[in-house]
Amino acid sequence: MRKAHYIFPLLLLLSACTHRFPNDVSENTAAGNVQALWQIIDEKYCFVQEKGVNWDSLRNPYLVRAQAIDQWLAGDTTIIPPFQGNGTAANRQDSAALMLFDLMAEMIDHLHDGHVNIYTPFDRSVSTNWYEGYPNCYDATRQARYLQDAVRYTGGMYYTTLDDGQIGYIYYPSFSTGFSGSSLYYVLSTMTNTLGVILDVRHNGGGSLDKAYELAALFTDHDTLIGYWQHKTGPAHDDYSPMEPLYVRTDDMPHVWLRPVIVLQDRHSYSATNSFINAMRYMPNVLLVGCKSGGGGGMPMSYELPNGWTIRFSSIKMYDAEGNSIEEGIEPDLQLSLSPRGLKDELIETSIQIIHQVYEDDQNQ
Repeated sequence: MRKAHYIFPLLLLLSACTHRFPNDVSENTAAGNVQALWQIIDEKYCFVQEKGVNWDSLRNPYLVRAQAIDQWLAGDTTIIPPFQGNGTAANRQDSAALMLFDLMAEMIDHLHDGHVNIYTPFDRSVSTNWYEGYPNCYDATRQARYLQDAVRYTGGMYYTTLDDGQIGYIYYPSFSTGFSGSSLYYVLSTMTNTLGVILDVRHNGGGSLDKAYELAALFTDHDTLIGYWQHKTGPAHDDYSPMEPLYVRTDDMPHVWLRPVIVLQDRHSYSATNSFINAMRYMPNVLLVGCKSGGGGGMPMSYELPNGWTIRFSSIKMYDAEGNSIEEGIEPDLQLSLSPRGLKDELIETSIQIIHQVYEDDQNQ
């Protein structure tokens, strides 16, 4: 079985551990934690400029509201709690923690980034505005109709053949579920007699970047430049290391799939899946179908706030082979969404037709 090789030890080193915010910078108060959060994002987050957010303008309004939490916690009865959230806790200290969490979650939500999260013992902030308002390109009920007959499962992948065995279909819902070389061999060996493969990564929220590139490497017979990366080096918004090339590399083993491949994507194709889609753009005989992917083109790292909570954010930017950031997502080659009502999955049905047309065109040449 062929293997992909991609070496970025610095990326893994930078993103693997949680860094501690200097204790002498901010106190463990609501205002101190908001100040620490603002400063970490301002100096370490790699997409402040790209997001188009005036981050400077957010500092003072949120500090004022955090100071109100501190005053309320200290017993100032003239202060109306700035947040009630889903209700207050049994004591003032815990209620203040809930208020602070809600305040900080609101603050970072301005970034529209699914990779920016606050982790606490009682909750985790989640941004949804990066995928809201996009066309619907996935319906699990419709998709299930194509997975009913002779479907197999290995290495996190559901796979079968469609259209009387003429089209291979692979659904991979998460790169967090690892696969082995033997898993990939068995999947593709069942599709030896097909005209092409539909590789469905809709609603795949990401996972292992290594696995994303390993899977992409099955569809090329030569080392392929797929993009570049750089990391934050200083506090200014434009302090970055030089851009370094990123390759999907392969050895000389013969197992490779060069027949037509259609990748199905949607706005929930995020993070490592977004990077996989970007890599597949540079593989031969590949067509991207669906909706713009979710983005998340950065590698996250974590910092500990003064109160022990953790803020996760991207500190490494990733680009395509032309030097364009992939943070905001990747447009498909063929834009296609689902009809409001219907039983069939139009993306799968159209992909079947496209593969047949490619085969007929090849035969007529």
